[in-house]
Amino acid sequence: MGGVTSRSVVRSAALLSVLAAARSGGTAAPAASDDWPQFRGNPALTGVARSTLPDAPKLLWTYEAGESVESSAAIVAGTVYVGSQGAGLVALDLDDGKRRWQYAVEQGIGESSPAVAGGLVYVGDLGGTLHAVDARTGLRAWTYKTEGEIKSSPVVVGDRVLIGSYDGHLHAVEARTGRPLWKFKTQGPVHATPAVAGGVAYVAGCDEMFRGVRIADGEEVLQLASGAYTGASPALSGGSAYYGTFDSEVLAVDLRARRVSWRYKDPARQFPYYSSPAVAGGRVVVGGRDKRVHAVDARTGAAAWTFATQARVESSPAVVGSRVFVGSSDGRLYALDLARGTRLWEFNAGGALSASPAVAAGRLVIGSQDGRVYCFG
Repeated sequence: MGGVTSRSVVRSAALLSVLAAARSGGTAAPAASDDWPQFRGNPALTGVARSTLPDAPKLLWTYEAGESVESSAAIVAGTVYVGSQGAGLVALDLDDGKRRWQYAVEQGIGESSPAVAGGLVYVGDLGGTLHAVDARTGLRAWTYKTEGEIKSSPVVVGDRVLIGSYDGHLHAVEARTGRPLWKFKTQGPVHATPAVAGGVAYVAGCDEMFRGVRIADGEEVLQLASGAYTGASPALSGGSAYYGTFDSEVLAVDLRARRVSWRYKDPARQFPYYSSPAVAGGRVVVGGRDKRVHAVDARTGAAAWTFATQARVESSPAVVGSRVFVGSSDGRLYALDLARGTRLWEFNAGGALSASPAVAAGRLVIGSQDGRVYCFG
């Protein structure tokens, strides 16, 4: 139903209603709990936790998944849900890390991170299938097949699930049944996870475009050239979308004005951004393949600070109060001061940490490429 037009015309009435909500879409509406139900914690993908953590978190438990864990965990009602390339989808007890159930997939789960809503867990696999699994029992509810591998993470919006696929489409399916509702065609793989505000899914693409797609019917309402391939997912805050590109830039897009309001590029080191940003406290914080974590002023795009690790930072940061938690391919999990970028704490996991931290109920959970899942609190 949805499709690409040569120069999409934004319908003014739809845009006004969409962007009014998007201006407040950076932080999720207050919730009854501090769960972390999806990639980046909320549909706006801001990476901001509602929970707290100790000043010096302690390792509470470790789970051996067997093969690489690049999927970022979801934490809901005392259960951790996480995918791995070998074990498929597992549900773990948040208190002690004991496995509650395991759901097998044929080709493994890569970077797709679970989303939990309405008693179901949704996740995509490397074979191109979106799975819906009963959150309590681990039994299959339904599957939906795309025509390419899935590395995008699902986002649940009301009665539908959105998922990107390497088949070049953003798909929308019915949440309870998996019945296809629409699919929107882009000009390249849809690697990123869509960020949602005001009835619109915003996605940065491998086709170098930033798009807004109306969730109700799959129609495009915004199209803007990023100028580069994008693997990162956008974060929405204060009426802007923030994301990094493979042209070594971080962009801010003014959703109302439909233009790029600033571009940040480190003057000394120019490497791609694969990490998805966190937005909090007037900062846009993102990991870079230059082995650094960058913080940029959200209003102006001016550099605030950088923090050097010893390897690529492809993990997406999580903000917990005044701290930023982020993994690095150097095998370390870091806690940094949000305002200044100074190191406050670190843990050496050994294996590369490209998955992103999930934070809920006073715990932080992250998986590593050596097949372990760690829980701190």
